[in-house]
Amino acid sequence: MTSRPTGLTKDAGWEVGVSRTPGTDPGTMWEYLLSAPGLSLWLGDGMPGPLENGLTFATTNGTTGEIRSLRPGDRVRLTWKPPGRQQYAIVQLALRPAPVGCSVRFHSERLDSENERE
Repeated sequence: MTSRPTGLTKDAGWEVGVSRTPGTDPGTMWEYLLSAPGLSLWLGDGMPGPLENGLTFATTNGTTGEIRSLRPGDRVRLTWKPPGRQQYAIVQLALRPAPVGCSVRFHSERLDSENERE
């Protein structure tokens, strides 16, 4: 069995995930993260709304992508390509119930390198 560096997958290249558990209920957190101010925090200014499956977008800084999957209140999965990046990465935002509030999870795959992962 060959050992791969942390974050390097067999098929999807480099990936990274992070989660936080704020004391906010899932419904309120979902509404905020998919509002104009929330979208600008994690995707950039100029995101169109509301999000829906198949929506293509370009932010004011030139980042482009497409909403691939949207399950309201649960998760959104999209392609993401900022200026200068050769290929699209996949970004997923998911919410999970927690004892207090919810867990907010971001996961990115198909990153270009270990440096981009950091």
